[in-house]
Amino acid sequence: MADIVFEEIECRSAVHRVQAADLPFRWAANPYRAGAQPCGYCAGDAEGASRVVVKVNTADALRRDLARPEWRRETVAIGTACEPYHAAELRYSLTHRLLKVLRDAANPATLFTRSVLVARDADVLVELAAAADVSVVFPMATLDDELRRRIEPASDPVDRRLRAMEQLATAGVRCGVLLAPVAPGLTDDPAGLGRVVEAARSHGASFLHPNVLYLRPGTREWSMPLLREAYPHLVDRYAADYRGPHGARTFTQDVHRMIDELRERFGLARAAEVSRAGGQLQLAM
Repeated sequence: MADIVFEEIECRSAVHRVQAADLPFRWAANPYRAGAQPCGYCAGDAEGASRVVVKVNTADALRRDLARPEWRRETVAIGTACEPYHAAELRYSLTHRLLKVLRDAANPATLFTRSVLVARDADVLVELAAAADVSVVFPMATLDDELRRRIEPASDPVDRRLRAMEQLATAGVRCGVLLAPVAPGLTDDPAGLGRVVEAARSHGASFLHPNVLYLRPGTREWSMPLLREAYPHLVDRYAADYRGPHGARTFTQDVHRMIDELRERFGLARAAEVSRAGGQLQLAM
């Protein structure tokens, strides 16, 4: 944490409208900006290895937002723009405080995280789940820890995420997996994805959604150097398939077909809570 600079700011409002029309939630609250868990496909998280903007009054702002007469208790998503449990959370506990505000207001919530620190908030999440609809979504795409360290070098190991999910699910919190990023030549192996889905099911996941790698501006600048350094044999494929932010349509269709079959085999539901916009943990996922 000593290498991270925390820039404290105050916000007028904690919630902001989510622009993506394909998402089932319209509102998000992100207590931090940038991230302290850099990965090869998340521009915001990579920047955050050295600098994190901290919205120090975000819990009080959320309380005011939820008390507005026009508020209709719509789902608030946390973790759509930045990992909500990175190093800043150890100092500021803003995600914990947001969850307590949502619990007190009995307001629905969806939480996206790659961090096992979420288990610290099991009691608050259980109380929130008793009062409102709540889901915790764990992004993961491989059980290969060497590969995980390359594409998500500061994220928690997937086996630890699975145990955290199991702890929450056993306590009564609905949990699921965002299978992300499904990246061509890296995390798209059918057998490997099958092992992830099987592990998710055995650790308490009740829903699953795939997210094919999406290279938005900024993300590309971080991911392509990773490919050139660690996976040079994939550079030409990505240059051809990712002329824009989306990969080849046939690849996306094949992935969704494969996940549909795995979902059916292991008895997992579809997840309305997650989609492309949530998958990059830019989520901004």
